[in-house]
Amino acid sequence: MSVTDTTSSLGMKDILANSSKTSSTTSGGIASATNSATGGQALGKDAFLQLLVTQLKNQNPLDPQDNSAFVAQLAQFSSLEGITTLNSTVSGLAGNYNSSQALQASSLVGRNVIVQTNTAQLDDPSKGLTGSVNVPSSIAGGTVTITDKDGKTVRTIDLGSRAAGAASFTWDGKDTAGTVVPVGTYTFKASAPINGTATDLATYLPATVNSVTISQTGGELMLNLAGKGTVALSKVQTIGI
Repeated sequence: MSVTDTTSSLGMKDILANSSKTSSTTSGGIASATNSATGGQALGKDAFLQLLVTQLKNQNPLDPQDNSAFVAQLAQFSSLEGITTLNSTVSGLAGNYNSSQALQASSLVGRNVIVQTNTAQLDDPSKGLTGSVNVPSSIAGGTVTITDKDGKTVRTIDLGSRAAGAASFTWDGKDTAGTVVPVGTYTFKASAPINGTATDLATYLPATVNSVTISQTGGELMLNLAGKGTVALSKVQTIGI
């Protein structure tokens, strides 16, 4: 009894045809895996690994992927993992920084700060006011002229001889006649002769922090001052009580 093999063998043309189909399936499989894992979004580490595995499964057996290419892709995967971890760490640090800012902000509300300005709100004239003047070089004499909201001069303070630097001055809240001035906003103008020329000097005056604005993008803390608007925390010279 003889047995006849009726199974037809594949010829070279069939193998090459199948290889061609495998090659097209590879690109189709990779694209499908990419779309399935990412939904059209940027690749994450899980999608990247799935893409790599799909590429291995669907590579052309007659033209396999070069080993160096796989090593490069693995290196990229390792870099992606490191970047993902770094992003998570930075996000955690940013959250801690925002919490620290909020705590710092809450402690500033209601306190006095010294900022560069030429106006000051006098809420309790009996307590007076203390400010300072920035003197760029030593002076033999200088003055601080205080005017009210109508531009009327209420007091002139003599700075006297001062060395370069911050020159402090105190106003007792009284006018030239010795009468306590009313509550209100007052303007301060400091000047001194420097090299024979009358020069305006920057004044630093107290202000009360009404509220604080915290940036949601990691920007600088902004202080909302009574009667002065907003000023950056870095512009504050001194924080009082």
